[in-house]
Amino acid sequence: MRPARALIDLQALRHNYRLARELSGAKALAVIKADAYGHGAVRCALALEPEADGFAVASIEEALELRAAGIKAPILLLEGFFEASELALIAEHSLWCVVHSLWQLEAIEQTQVHKPLTIWLKLDSGMHRVGLHPKDYHEAYERLLASGKVSRIVLMSHFARADEPQAETTAEQIAVFNSAREGLAAECSLRNSPGVLAWPQAPSDWVRPGIMLYGASPFEAEHPQAARLQPVMTLQSRVISVRELPAGAPVGYGAKFISPRPTRVGVVAMGYADGYPRHAPTGTPVLVAGKRSQLIGRVSMDMLCIDLTDVPEANVGSPVELWGKHVLASDVAMHAATIPYQIFCNLRRVPLDYYGE
Repeated sequence: MRPARALIDLQALRHNYRLARELSGAKALAVIKADAYGHGAVRCALALEPEADGFAVASIEEALELRAAGIKAPILLLEGFFEASELALIAEHSLWCVVHSLWQLEAIEQTQVHKPLTIWLKLDSGMHRVGLHPKDYHEAYERLLASGKVSRIVLMSHFARADEPQAETTAEQIAVFNSAREGLAAECSLRNSPGVLAWPQAPSDWVRPGIMLYGASPFEAEHPQAARLQPVMTLQSRVISVRELPAGAPVGYGAKFISPRPTRVGVVAMGYADGYPRHAPTGTPVLVAGKRSQLIGRVSMDMLCIDLTDVPEANVGSPVELWGKHVLASDVAMHAATIPYQIFCNLRRVPLDYYGE
């Protein structure tokens, strides 16, 4: 059996969720969209449900998968609905729904639902992706209440640069949000993962931890609160071949690595078809036989090569950690010029093994 697999530490997942609530002093929706960022949405939700205030997903398909698995906690649709016909299912399954556009508001006004909805009304406070314009916000709130189809409204927005603690943008967005919600008696939600970790001044009765749930920092630089996170996923495999090469020998496609000295090369059963970033360059860290080493040459579809020259005890069968508790996913992402969100979400073909139930 191919040795590539991802170990998912559910106890670490619960630790990170509790940290989000501790730091925020607020209720927390665990963001498990995109199959819990590649960690398995159903298993993560089942592990968190006994203590979670609720969950957040991208679409109704993701929400219905959780309901089918027996998840009864609140589930928020972060993108709302895409067609008015979805409103019947939203009501039937007691889903919470974001409204970010006037057409969604009009659809609610024109559609019959058999029970009142919980709506999270999204403001565009400066990200300029989705969300109502500040000038429309009060009127939208009043129209939802007047529709007779809404029992509860939570006011929300989303930060564009909260992962840059020195940027002024977040403070500006907070000011826009506070101005737009003035006079509205409703709970609010502003803080995502970087908001929880670095922006305590952002008003939030509800927080929405995402990447921090999985133990990866949203920041490029070190941050004291992010240092308290515990990695949830360990992507691992084994060495399947070892060869001794003289100085000046090419390794892998394109001969992008030429051995500068006599080099002991290990081949690992892991490649870009598994979700490991193809553009990770020579020097990207790995852990082999418990010692830190590095990737050499190009990543192939099913295999990659690592330097075993200074790890003489490593051989065929030696365990390799591609990222996890010793090699941080954020370090791998930085070398590959991407972000941990993407490398988690790109994971595929690799079995997920859960522990820490």
